[in-house]
Amino acid sequence: MAGDVRLLTGAFDPASLLRDFTAARPQAGGIVSFLGQVREGGGVEALELRHYEPLTLPAMEALAARVLARWTLDGLLVVHRSGTMVPGEPIVLVAAAARHRRDAFAAADFAMDHLKSESWFWKREKVAGEWRWIEPREQDIEDLARWA
Repeated sequence: MAGDVRLLTGAFDPASLLRDFTAARPQAGGIVSFLGQVREGGGVEALELRHYEPLTLPAMEALAARVLARWTLDGLLVVHRSGTMVPGEPIVLVAAAARHRRDAFAAADFAMDHLKSESWFWKREKVAGEWRWIEPREQDIEDLARWA
């Protein structure tokens, strides 16, 4: 089974995507999802994600293949946005469907840790009218290390 991996330049509706994903997998005993969105607060006016197109989607597909090889899943959905977004807009949606919840939880967690820490995206945010680049946090590196 191949995962459904999408790299988008425009807004997406997470509820609709998750509803369709769930409806297509009635045999799944557990479906786990994670939605990342642009957070409000801290004066953030916008978030921009840039990427290198020839590498990004193939690398996301390779990550999905790793997830599917590691856990027994009925489905995997990985949707990631690029471009400029404002607070409250979705950035990423990961959903994993499995016969049993533990595989679904682990698969979604692994996928998010790797998307976040081995990201093929460059991120910057706009605060008080000024753009600044965002560097990876130490916690992101620690999260990734637990899968080694």
